Amino acid sequence: MTRSRTEPLIGPDGEVREITLDDLRHARRGRPPLPPEKRKKRVQLMLDPDVVERLKADGRGMSPRVNAILRKALDLAS
Repeated sequence: MTRSRTEPLIGPDGEVREITLDDLRHARRGRPPLPPEKRKKRVQLMLDPDVVERLKADGRGMSPRVNAILRKALDLAS
């Protein structure tokens, strides 16, 4: 299936142009997928019980917090 090239929805003036039926034919819901080199990787990690309890203490997701802590510890840009 070949997709025809359409002009951008937002013009150089920052305004959204009129949406056409061709635009709607190619419309997709949600964000486009990230390229493979930018996708997060699933890993299995063993942690001490007290570390896990501290990370889970506020009831929010543990994974984003661990990621932020590791990025800071490894001196990586966020």
